[in-house]
Amino acid sequence: MIDEFLAHGLSDVEEAVRKAAAIEIMPRFRQLAEHEVVEKSGPHDLVTVADRQAEEHLTASLTRLLPGSAVVGEEAVHADPTVYEALRADAPVWIVDPVDGTRQFVNGDPAFCTLVALAVRGEILASWTFAPALEELATAVRGQGAYVNGERIHSGSPEAGAALRVAIAHPLYTSDENKRTLARLDVPGVAARPCGSAGLEYLKVARGEMDGLAFTWPSAWDHAAGLLLVAEAGGAQSTVDGVPFRVDRDNALPFAVGRDEATAVRIRELLRGASPA
Repeated sequence: MIDEFLAHGLSDVEEAVRKAAAIEIMPRFRQLAEHEVVEKSGPHDLVTVADRQAEEHLTASLTRLLPGSAVVGEEAVHADPTVYEALRADAPVWIVDPVDGTRQFVNGDPAFCTLVALAVRGEILASWTFAPALEELATAVRGQGAYVNGERIHSGSPEAGAALRVAIAHPLYTSDENKRTLARLDVPGVAARPCGSAGLEYLKVARGEMDGLAFTWPSAWDHAAGLLLVAEAGGAQSTVDGVPFRVDRDNALPFAVGRDEATAVRIRELLRGASPA
């Protein structure tokens, strides 16, 4: 069933993602009323009517395209954490972040995106990263490469001798312990900055515009689409215990992403407090 869907149904997913953005997100961009923005866990953890309506729209359309599939969406999990368990079940799962970069969206910054990934038993098979305000759609299918607006992309390798450009978990969303761990990247040869939309940071690595990422939180909706995109562009990733990050298990955190394997290993070893070989 999945193989047939991957062979014939991908364009329908693209249409569904574009339609959800056109109907539920873009009409509200820079048009949000005060009551349409709500705090979840705190003043920096926001949800808007666009997040909720877009996730509902995608949940309906994606499960219609692939009968028997489940959806693990950011807002659904916030309402009922047990929804996350679908990632460990046998049914195909759509992993959805309706508006990745809600803070940017609320502030009128176009650097936000919709993230959708299809996974089966923890394996990410296909992904869509759609930045509607930037008119960019990045797609990846396992074993078939990574593309932006239909053109194949490659992550390449960092320039020899140049400082690694690394986006790290934003301090607004990290604990004191996380901050101490991420501070290990404050060394010569690494130029670290706080990340914005996680999905768009993954896209920058896949394009070779950033060299790496260091993330301290496990939420599948933030990472699934980007991890496949980077992998299909030629990049690599690893948790601090030396194994790949997976959406269907507990992971040792933080984890590192690099535009090539050597970069991912270098970032991982710095996060561990070790000296890279």
